[in-house]
Amino acid sequence: MTPNTPAADYIADPQSQAIAAAAAQLNKLRENWLNPPDLVQRVPEVVPGYPDRLLPVDAKAEAELKKRTLTNLYNARLAWLDHTHKALDEAVAEAYGWGDDWRSGALTDDEILSRLFQLNQQRATR
Repeated sequence: MTPNTPAADYIADPQSQAIAAAAAQLNKLRENWLNPPDLVQRVPEVVPGYPDRLLPVDAKAEAELKKRTLTNLYNARLAWLDHTHKALDEAVAEAYGWGDDWRSGALTDDEILSRLFQLNQQRATR
């Protein structure tokens, strides 16, 4: 798919659905780590259409929440985060037709960049 492809053209595509599911799972787990239900209370926003406000339940929770940043999460290198990213990576690799290479470990960062560059060059000539 290309960025200018309407969502309706690929919403039923199993590969697109796999990517969406993996991305949603990653977002859910990160959000639960950043704002765990035992530390935050959700207060409805007064302006329609805006998300709920997340407020600490108490001063202790506020201190803990200040430590819970995406930077700290990724620096912690938690196993669940690694596994979830790998699931998303695999879904994307499958969509590109690179699933076997991804599973075999042949897709280094340099190899991925090279393939994406080649793909972009091909698409630019269309």
